[in-house]
Amino acid sequence: MDVVKALTICGGAARRPALARLGVDDAALRRAVRSGVARQPCVPRTLRASDGGARLRRVVAAQAVAHVRERRAVLRALGVGTDGPRHVYHRRGETADGESRHGGLLFEPHLHRPVAALGDVLIHALRCLPFRESLIMVECAVGRGDMTLDFLRQRLPRTRNGRARDVLTWVDRGAESLLETLARTDFRQAGIRVETQVYIEGVGYVDLLLERRLIVELDGRQQGERAQVKKDHRRKVCPA
Repeated sequence: MDVVKALTICGGAARRPALARLGVDDAALRRAVRSGVARQPCVPRTLRASDGGARLRRVVAAQAVAHVRERRAVLRALGVGTDGPRHVYHRRGETADGESRHGGLLFEPHLHRPVAALGDVLIHALRCLPFRESLIMVECAVGRGDMTLDFLRQRLPRTRNGRARDVLTWVDRGAESLLETLARTDFRQAGIRVETQVYIEGVGYVDLLLERRLIVELDGRQQGERAQVKKDHRRKVCPA
């Protein structure tokens, strides 16, 4: 396989064993380095594309598996904090500046990139991140069908996982946006009865229905499809 293509598959930087699994031999690597297509940092057996990301290079060089937080830009737009340390698993137990070290992984990481499996990302997020961030991550994965609550509960035994298991009780499969997740949870934590995606005759489906009396429609244009936003706006001005 072409060296540039292999490095692209690996995210811009990789150690030689990962490239070898993609069919790149040492001779091809040497040619790529001589031509300037790839560069070899001071860390042994590590190569990167000329435009490879600095953070990924550091993770690969440390032989680590990075925990990727989902939808960081959307979380920031909704006012959910995304700053803070990088959450990284180091096989040798090392920790660099700006990193939060995590323990062992339960599942095999990505075949070519230093990225943990979704199950490990969510389990460690539930144990480590603030309530709102971990809730959004789990609800996104469950809503897409990539994860189930039973799967997570089975791997979070009651002993010493009370906080993580509590987050799972707030997950709702009916949410259609991150904004809806946050609003629904805030209302419920305030003791207000909330139903999601309720069909009302003459109106259609509404985002939230509070105490069977008050309709709440959420304008999540930053994460919604343009056509859906226009549909919501038309519905809001139509008489019931």
